[in-house]
Amino acid sequence: MSDESVQKPASTQKPFSTPEMVALEAELAVTRAQLASTVDELVARLDPRAQAGRAVASGRQLWSDATSSGVAPDARKKALAVIGGVAAGAVALLALVIAAGRKS
Repeated sequence: MSDESVQKPASTQKPFSTPEMVALEAELAVTRAQLASTVDELVARLDPRAQAGRAVASGRQLWSDATSSGVAPDARKKALAVIGGVAAGAVALLALVIAAGRKS
């Protein structure tokens, strides 16, 4: 047997790395951390319970703006317009349901 036929195990060889490779690996680690942070933030924003909580808080703020006297006139006008629009939409929907029920 010659020396050429004997193969050395790959685990005894040291991995080759350069300063550029080390810099790229560090950049990849930073990018992975940023991506993980972004995904966590998106999960928090898209959570149905969190969205419902924000909607309830927004509704309470609108109601407070519409009913309080110490609110800026622009905020009060906007709140009254939004609440009026929602009420009109609910009445229109109710009218459609009643009309559809009568046709059947």
